[in-house]
Amino acid sequence: MRRQHLCGAAGRRVRALAAWAALVVAASAGFGTGVARADDAPIHDPLDAMRVTRLDNGLTVLSLEDHSSPVASFQVWVEVGSSDEARYTGIAHLFEHLMFRGSKHLGKEVHSQIVEARGGRVNASTSQDVTRYFEDVPSEHLPLVIALEAERFANLVIDDEALESEREVVISERRWRNEDDPGGRAFEQLMASAFKAHPYHHPVVGWLSDLQQVSVEQCRAFFDVYYAANNLVIAVAGDFDTDQTLARIRDAFGGLRSAAEVPRNPTWEPPQRGERRADVLFDVAGPLLSMAWHAPPSGHADSEALDVLTGVLSDGRASRLYRRMVHAEDAVALGAQGVYWELDDAGLFYAGVEVRPGASIDTAEALFLEEVERIRAEAPSEAEVDRARRSLEVGLIVGQGSAHALAGRMGRDWVTFGRIRPLQERLARIRGVTPADVQRVAKKYLVPEGRTVVRVIAPPPAAAAGTTEGAGS
Repeated sequence: MRRQHLCGAAGRRVRALAAWAALVVAASAGFGTGVARADDAPIHDPLDAMRVTRLDNGLTVLSLEDHSSPVASFQVWVEVGSSDEARYTGIAHLFEHLMFRGSKHLGKEVHSQIVEARGGRVNASTSQDVTRYFEDVPSEHLPLVIALEAERFANLVIDDEALESEREVVISERRWRNEDDPGGRAFEQLMASAFKAHPYHHPVVGWLSDLQQVSVEQCRAFFDVYYAANNLVIAVAGDFDTDQTLARIRDAFGGLRSAAEVPRNPTWEPPQRGERRADVLFDVAGPLLSMAWHAPPSGHADSEALDVLTGVLSDGRASRLYRRMVHAEDAVALGAQGVYWELDDAGLFYAGVEVRPGASIDTAEALFLEEVERIRAEAPSEAEVDRARRSLEVGLIVGQGSAHALAGRMGRDWVTFGRIRPLQERLARIRGVTPADVQRVAKKYLVPEGRTVVRVIAPPPAAAAGTTEGAGS
């Protein structure tokens, strides 16, 4: 994308965000009594000006006209992820690739080539809950992007040639990302062990046998249901005229069909009644340790306390895990983290440790769990909690500085919550977290019987020449 100079309104916004962030940092560090508290600084939420439009076919359009820089971000959020796959796993992610294969009026990869030739950026992503397509372009090319996206949503080519080509691409991606990478192996085994009933169990990229067998007919049926107009949310932010842009979107997307029903997987994960463990044998110089505890989904009342717990344990060189496991004189880890990960239907508190070559993975696990038990037994200090809260505030506010970020926030909030969470609401929830709250959520969720442990370790010498499969209980 062409480089944009920050001037006028764009420069004022960035400077305002930077000034607010500086106030947060200063307050966190306790710089003098004359510094105004960041809590009292007025925060303008750009999304206060967002408009919501519903087309006759059920498609939702979220638009934010913002002339602070001459760019626009156009994002299409498809409310389908790997958790919606009822038969063939990996099909949601497979469509992320098929959507670039070509349509009735555009050949393979032409969509991307047209955008990039005009200085734009185009990409897509698939998660457990949603698939997103986006273009970030100089604003004069927004009408072209609208037409391009409508073309592939209306006229995507799904045939044997396209499927076979992208099937091989995805199988290759699965090999290098999940099978040939120790971290990928660990995460795949962790999810498969932590979730026994819910479809979060299976990897977003899918199981190999499903990728090998899914047919054109299955792909077309999936597209007809989940890529229907009433399962799409368009989020567009940036330098444009709202009325003109909405008229173009209505003309381009208004003819898309709706689905009579968009099925969702009804399964919920039952409570875990005991620790689960698995070893994955892989030729690694230093072992990998992954752990997870079940946690609440996005939007839960405990989410912010779990985010602050993440900060206390893992955020920066002052965090507990870094000081205990990475920076100590007898350090056993190259890296260690404990992170709250929230999804639409459930969450996990995820732990990852990269053990130093030659160090004991058993020692690393024991040290990590000692830190978990310490925070369960005694609330963290006010200073630790304040540092974590301030870090979350800065990340939230500074993340509003681009059209891409604003469109992303619009789309993510809408598909997850059906509304946009105001900045002031989110800040108030972060600021309301106390040391007692952090201890409470640690005691509530980080329980031994709800823990899943996966270790990636080198195979014993006798097995080194054989296969490297996981074994667990």
